[in-house]
Amino acid sequence: ISTSRDQIAVAPGSLIDNWEENDRNYFKYKVDHPSQNFYSFISADYKLERKKWNDVDIEIYYDKKHSVNIDKMVNAVERSLEYYTQNFGPYTHKQCRIIEFPRFPTFAQAFPGTMPYSEAFGFVIDLEDEEKNNVIDAVIAHEIAHQWWAHQLVGANMQGATLLSESFSEYSSLMTMKSISKTPMAMREFIKYDHDRYLRGRSGEVEKELPLFKVENQSYIHYGKGSVILYALQDYIGEDKVNEALKEFLNKYKYSNYYPTSLDFLNVLEKKVPDSLNYLIDDWFKEITIYDNRLKTAEAKKLENGKYEINLEIESKKIRADSIGNEKSIPLNEWVDIGFFTDKDEKELIGQKRIKIRENTSKLSFQLDTLPAKAAIDPRHLLIDKVYSDNIKTINLN
Repeated sequence: ISTSRDQIAVAPGSLIDNWEENDRNYFKYKVDHPSQNFYSFISADYKLERKKWNDVDIEIYYDKKHSVNIDKMVNAVERSLEYYTQNFGPYTHKQCRIIEFPRFPTFAQAFPGTMPYSEAFGFVIDLEDEEKNNVIDAVIAHEIAHQWWAHQLVGANMQGATLLSESFSEYSSLMTMKSISKTPMAMREFIKYDHDRYLRGRSGEVEKELPLFKVENQSYIHYGKGSVILYALQDYIGEDKVNEALKEFLNKYKYSNYYPTSLDFLNVLEKKVPDSLNYLIDDWFKEITIYDNRLKTAEAKKLENGKYEINLEIESKKIRADSIGNEKSIPLNEWVDIGFFTDKDEKELIGQKRIKIRENTSKLSFQLDTLPAKAAIDPRHLLIDKVYSDNIKTINLN
């Protein structure tokens, strides 16, 4: 690639040669590993930040005026590489590059070892509050995850393909966020974002909504619903079990002449799910299932032993939808979390317990050492609920 004398040109692969000729810069790249026929070519007056991670060169190409978050970006790349290599398998390139481009479009995209990244995603905003979730961690983690999901493993060009790319990548991103979250409630912001993306999307569907395993490149399903379901599944059966399934699936089909389907993945996943939870495969992947949980009353009284008895009345519905939005209630036999918050801002969760709900209306009683401020059904929003606002109530002390 040749470019202006004051610019650096970047493409996938290792830089094996560069020189000046006729007042221009020339760069020669070679991909180190068999890769998809999928390239980006970018040239600009870049400043370059480098760091070594194991045998991988982390490289951030950026406009010198946009340096405020570069350290955070390097950290996000390292965090992603560490989690993915540990849980899914080796990173196959010698470089992991983030390359800034102008925000005429606002997206990021993963090419082999090389990820162009709009300046709108973290380059031009000072994300100084490291205590909160931010777009840098989320977007970088998602794009780097594509180096496994859609580069190493490529799904068959048919229904369900984007479950194996976008849902897997968004789940991977959520898990890197979880690894740095200081409390269980910190993740609820991300989960609720993906929940809302799904619910908004299905409300505007003009053709047909499909179950997750048949998704047809519908972003509200493969991004929103897929990531929530996989994240909830790891909470229900264990992070190690979901990641074992992903790693086993990847090892079986990566860089293969056989392009797997979502059913191939479910065949692997089902073996990791205990019998008591195997209903989740049908409900969450093969059907369109929505919940309508509601906390009707939350009353407390102080006992003679100094503890507090919390009495709750809840309503629960499990709803099955078809492709054109017709819904019907189906029988309940669900494991659902009940929890309590010590504060009105819902930041500190205590006394959480997963219980089996079989009836549409249930009365539950708990004893706690301290008086909580609020009670909640599904307090972390793991389940796809039609309305979240009625899941939580302030507790009345009688």
